[in-house]
Amino acid sequence: MRIKINRKLAVVIVLVASVTGTAAMAINKPEPVRYQNLKVLPKDISPHDLQSIMADDFEDGLGVTCGFCHANAKDGHGLDFVSDAKPEKEITRQMMRMTIGINKKYFKLKHPKIGNSALVVSCTTCHKGQAFPDGTAGNN
Repeated sequence: MRIKINRKLAVVIVLVASVTGTAAMAINKPEPVRYQNLKVLPKDISPHDLQSIMADDFEDGLGVTCGFCHANAKDGHGLDFVSDAKPEKEITRQMMRMTIGINKKYFKLKHPKIGNSALVVSCTTCHKGQAFPDGTAGNN
């Protein structure tokens, strides 16, 4: 009889610990990242996907760093990723729309997305690691 009580007690303890652990995980679950001012990229993009697009597509494809498109923060520390103060940011949006359109129209990709390796035309297609693809360094 004593063994049965100990087993029942052990089962109850395991169940209570399991429920408590599950509740604690639900309470401590971090809020999803909410990016502001995304106009071409999906608003629910994961931090990993956003970093991959910024580093692999833009930094590597254009040979630039974040400050090429993103304005300095007003307090002088870092960058203001939300700001549209630099025209390069809107130009980048136009270029993203253009590559999505080209891939859709000419290569019949149904849902082309920036950062997708299935894209036939990407930043690197024209830029080849240069900020200005025609070599004019912005002097048009």
